[in-house]
Amino acid sequence: MLIQADAELDASGLFCPEPVMMLHSKVRELAAGDVLKVIATDPSTQRDIPKFCLFLEHQLLESNEQDGTYMYWIRKKQ
Repeated sequence: MLIQADAELDASGLFCPEPVMMLHSKVRELAAGDVLKVIATDPSTQRDIPKFCLFLEHQLLESNEQDGTYMYWIRKKQ
């Protein structure tokens, strides 16, 4: 599935809690309904990003991992 992102956040090389803190700031900049692609290398994002989305009611459209890089597509709450 190819998801068109409106913005991208590269948190590669950063560790908890930095990726989620950056995600929180970046989401604030987006319009409701925009899609953000997040790139991370910290395995804890597999737990933290879905919880972030659930707690703040954003939609986690897709997530995957390839060679230690984790990617997430998040639609900002309407």
